[in-house]
Amino acid sequence: MSDYQDITGTRIKYLSSDPTLESSYEGQIWYNSTTGVNKALVQVRAWASSGSLGTARYKIASAPGAPSTAGIVFSGQQTGSGSPNTTNLTEEYNGFAFSPGGNLGTSRRGANGFGTQTTAVCVGGFDGGPAELANVEEYNGSTWTEVNNTPNTRRLGAGCGTLTAGITFGGLSNAPNTFEYDGTNWTVGGNLNTGRNQLAGFGTQTAALGAGGYATSALVEEYNGTTWSEVNNIGTGRYGAGGGGLQTNGLIFGGHTGASSAKTETYDGTSFTESSDMATARQSLAGFGASQSSAVASGGGAPPGRQSATEEYNSNINAITKAAWASGGAIPDSKRDGGIGSVGTQTAGLAFGGEPVVAETYEYDGSSWTDTANMGTGRRSGASFGPQTAAGTAGGNASAGDVPTAVYETYDGSSWSEGPDLGTSRNNAAGAGTTTASLAFSGSGPGSTIRNETEEYDGSSWSEQNNLNAGRTLMAGCGTQTAAVGFGGSTTTPGPYTVVGNTEHYDGTSWTTSNAMSEGRGTLGAAGTQTAAMAIAGNPDFNNPPANTNICEIYDGTSWAATASMANPTAGFRGTGGTTSSAYAAGGFDSSGNNTGRTEEFTGTTETITSSTLTTS
Repeated sequence: MSDYQDITGTRIKYLSSDPTLESSYEGQIWYNSTTGVNKALVQVRAWASSGSLGTARYKIASAPGAPSTAGIVFSGQQTGSGSPNTTNLTEEYNGFAFSPGGNLGTSRRGANGFGTQTTAVCVGGFDGGPAELANVEEYNGSTWTEVNNTPNTRRLGAGCGTLTAGITFGGLSNAPNTFEYDGTNWTVGGNLNTGRNQLAGFGTQTAALGAGGYATSALVEEYNGTTWSEVNNIGTGRYGAGGGGLQTNGLIFGGHTGASSAKTETYDGTSFTESSDMATARQSLAGFGASQSSAVASGGGAPPGRQSATEEYNSNINAITKAAWASGGAIPDSKRDGGIGSVGTQTAGLAFGGEPVVAETYEYDGSSWTDTANMGTGRRSGASFGPQTAAGTAGGNASAGDVPTAVYETYDGSSWSEGPDLGTSRNNAAGAGTTTASLAFSGSGPGSTIRNETEEYDGSSWSEQNNLNAGRTLMAGCGTQTAAVGFGGSTTTPGPYTVVGNTEHYDGTSWTTSNAMSEGRGTLGAAGTQTAAMAIAGNPDFNNPPANTNICEIYDGTSWAATASMANPTAGFRGTGGTTSSAYAAGGFDSSGNNTGRTEEFTGTTETITSSTLTTS
């Protein structure tokens, strides 16, 4: 077999272990030959609406490196142009909504900032008139305080870093100047190679990035704490964009590209990659976020005017492990496993009885089976329910031939005890619930008559309840006494059999018909609950054996959908342990009619999500 196969346009690689994958591997699908499962990698990138600013504005300053759950925006211009429209307002973001913070001492627009929500710095801008400011203020989470000015005035520049290691650069009139801040004083740093204003900045004092700028520049420069150097351009030139993250893990969004833009690009330290657009195109907006996987865009200017809208960006790497069956430890005595009962979980299972009529019981620990106490009455094809240490089985065939019994027994983790008999002898019935609140329904009675009776057990006695709408034998069931589901089976016996996919719900009082399985079958296994059930393999045609199937279906309380098939077509289950995400099926008979002790373990589809690098699925 070649390394790759083409499947509907996607290449799938066979590997003995999961590779280390990053987001650049988006769309890859591979098969892990050791575990026997298919896996896929998908990256989800999207903007979603969040809480709006209290005051619409543009030319807003922010701390671009602040996390998306604790951001801050301040200053800006509210409406029109001219001095009355600058603001000193501060708003703080908690991941859901903005709330008012302390006002700046000086109203301004076109300022820049850096730091965090509780240690922010506001630099320069325009005051209430046309004048540029060298004024700097620090925020402590509640109030702003004037500190040392920058060496010269600064407006429409960019900033990044922290309160004690910050940087501001660029601005009008296309200034190349860079100033570094240590929490007290400003010092001159290296000049930009190309001075420009309205550029986006993010990163740290010694690893900064300046991207775009007036007019619709695509230029990008990186700062190493001493000098700036040109790197790969952004894909779409722009000015007045928002930014966030780090020099090696950042993003740029919005801005002016000839008109207000919604474009988003992510940066990996080498190149920019186009991502999902914002819902609202805008420029001169506030932006912040700790990395390229999570950011906030708020406010800005766009027709018909100033914006208060806020959007959150999230980028997740999603590794999907497809549902699959894998071999487990075999039951020691494979000749005795047709009509077997099994309950519990994948790591704490119980199998008992079987064909020919036997009393043997085995416990499963997720890898191997251990012989334990025998049942008081050997049998096959009884109704089964409960966990490993509190299991029950009711009815079944307790002798050769098709002669039903009413015997009921419970297992406490070490031994079996006989309880009160069912009101009606039956075999091939289905069960649900626990040993103190159990349910046995349908099946075959004496003379192979179809039963539709339902019986409930309260821990001391059985009582007859409302009948199923369609009595049948060889069906499966799972759930609880007050929320059970029964499915499959045959409405006639003995042959010719009429195998069905009928599904019914029980609410503790009565049965209601639901949507049928896609394929009718009997002697099938079951796992899960009324609203999350699994139908496992079984036999779709008893009239023309061998006809076992390996098909499995998942039920969500309303409809059935296909899931991973078993490795081997198998039938003859009378209860199977587990849930729709972690199940096992033990014993039964194969397509030749031979009893088998095979165990297969099911793992449902799982998703592992990380906001940076995927190392394992």
